Amino acid sequence: MIRMSRTADRVKVTFALPLEGPAGRCSVVGDFNEWIPGSHELRKRTNGTRSATVTVPPGTRFRFRYLGEDGNWFNDPDVEHRDGADNVVVV
Repeated sequence: MIRMSRTADRVKVTFALPLEGPAGRCSVVGDFNEWIPGSHELRKRTNGTRSATVTVPPGTRFRFRYLGEDGNWFNDPDVEHRDGADNVVVV
């Protein structure tokens, strides 16, 4: 799940996954962090999810994927827009 909150000069994007899976450590990796694994690791929250938040300028388009343990890349199950490389695009 992706949640966004906007102000005039920035957009906070929160990426959240259920605690149930995938097991182990997981990070969100994308254009906003130069695709560097571990830069935005999802942390356990009291609401039964794990999440990470990034801040981008309004109007930003970016690609991202999740990276789990053992190099397991996967897309957000709730986002439908995908480009030719199978990366998720959020507008």
